[in-house]
Amino acid sequence: MPDRGFTPTQLAARAAYLLRGNDLGTMTSAAPRLYPHMWSWDAAFVAIGLAPLSVERAVVELDTLLSAQWRNGMIPHIVFANGVDGYFPGPARWACRDLAAHAPLGMQTSGITQPPVHAIAVQKILDHSRRHGRTTRAIAEEFLDRRWPDLMRWHRWLANARDTGGNGRITLFHGWESGMDNSPRWDSTYARVVAGVVPAYTREDLVHVADASHRPSNREYDRYLWLLEEMKAARYEDAELAQSMSFAVEDVFVSAIFAMACEVLAIIGEDHSKPHSDVRELHHWAERFRKGVAQTADARSGAARDYDLRNDSWIQTETLAMFAPLICGGLDRETERALLRTFEGPKFCGHPDLRYAVPPSTSPVSRDFRPLEYWRGPVWPVMTWLFSWAFGRRGWAERAYLLRAEGLRQASDGSFAEYYQPFTGAPLGSMQQSWTAAAVLDWLG
Repeated sequence: MPDRGFTPTQLAARAAYLLRGNDLGTMTSAAPRLYPHMWSWDAAFVAIGLAPLSVERAVVELDTLLSAQWRNGMIPHIVFANGVDGYFPGPARWACRDLAAHAPLGMQTSGITQPPVHAIAVQKILDHSRRHGRTTRAIAEEFLDRRWPDLMRWHRWLANARDTGGNGRITLFHGWESGMDNSPRWDSTYARVVAGVVPAYTREDLVHVADASHRPSNREYDRYLWLLEEMKAARYEDAELAQSMSFAVEDVFVSAIFAMACEVLAIIGEDHSKPHSDVRELHHWAERFRKGVAQTADARSGAARDYDLRNDSWIQTETLAMFAPLICGGLDRETERALLRTFEGPKFCGHPDLRYAVPPSTSPVSRDFRPLEYWRGPVWPVMTWLFSWAFGRRGWAERAYLLRAEGLRQASDGSFAEYYQPFTGAPLGSMQQSWTAAAVLDWLG
C-alpha cells in the first residue's frame, strides 16, 4: 500500500475526480492538455477505471470507441473530439475521411490502430455489473449483446488483415501502433525509413512538456510523419499497406495481448451463450498467437523478440516486449521460470537503484536506457497494472499483489503522471493522465 503522500481513500477520490474532470461527455480525454482526444487502448483502461464508479459510464466509453470502428473492423488509435484542437497530427493530417474507404462516416479518426486490450475492459464491466442491481446488470449485458459482433469484427480483422505472414503475430506498419512510440525496439527499423518530403508541421506535444528532450526528436517525428504519408498514398488499404510500407514489424507484445484478449473474449462468449462458431474461432486465434509469441522466444532465457519483415531479421531488445510470453503463456515451465527471474531480477524490477520494484520500459542495464525519455526507460503505471493483472489471471497471486502494492506506492503522490523516472520516482510527461488514474481505481476497487 502507499507509504507516503495520499492515503488510499484520498487517492481513490482524487483519481475519480480526475476522470470526471477529463470527461468530455461521451468520451474521456487521455489527458486534458497533451492528449485532448480519445485514444484506443487508453479508452479501454479508462473503462476499467470507470467500471467500479459507474458501469453505465464505462459502457458509454466503449460505445463511443466502437462507434468509430472502421467498416473493415479496425478500431482506430485516435477518435477526435469535435471542436477540440491542440493535438498534432490532427484529423486533417490523417485525411481518413477523404482517403479511406473503410473509415467511419460520422466521426474523425486516425488511420492506424493500437493494442487490443478491450476484452479486459468488457470483462471488468461485466464483473462490476454483477455487484449491482438488475438494472445495471441488464445495461452491461445489453451492451455485450449489441457490441459482440463489433468485438468479433475487431478480433477477426487483427487475425486476418494483420497476421500478414501467417505466423501468429500481429504486423504493425507504424511504431505508434505498438503504443510504445519511441521504444528502442524500433530503432533499427526506423533507421532504414528514408523520409521523403514531409509537409510542414508544428509539434503540439512540445508545448505541454517541461523538457523537450523527454520526447521523441524532430528527426524521429519526420519519420513518423513520412510513414503517415505512405499510408495516405496507399489510401489505408490493408493489402496495399502490407506491400508498400517502409515499416513492417511483427510485434510480439501486441501479439501476446491479442492472444490473451481472444481467450478472455472466448470465456465471455461461453458465459453469455454467444455463437459457438465465434467462441471456437476465438479459442483458435488465442492458441495460434500464443504459439506465434512462444516461437520468438530464446530457448534458454525465454526472452521474446519482434521481427522486422522488411529486413528479414529478429529484433532483440531489453525492453518490456521481451516479457510478452508472461502475458499470454506458451513457454515450457523451465523457460518461463527463467523469464520470470529476469523480470524480477536486477535487469528489471529488482534493479537496486529503482525507487519502486516495478518494471521500467527499458532495462536500466541496457545501452539504450534513458531514464527520462518516454518509452526508453521510464516506468509506466499502466504497464505495471497490465503485468499485475496478467499475473493474477495466470495464478501468480503473490507476484500480482507485489506489483499492485509497489504501483500504488508510486502513485501515492497523486500526480497521476503519464510515466515516472525509475530511480527518483519523479512524475514525468503529462500529468492528470486518465489511464494512470484508472489503474489506481482498479487497484483500490
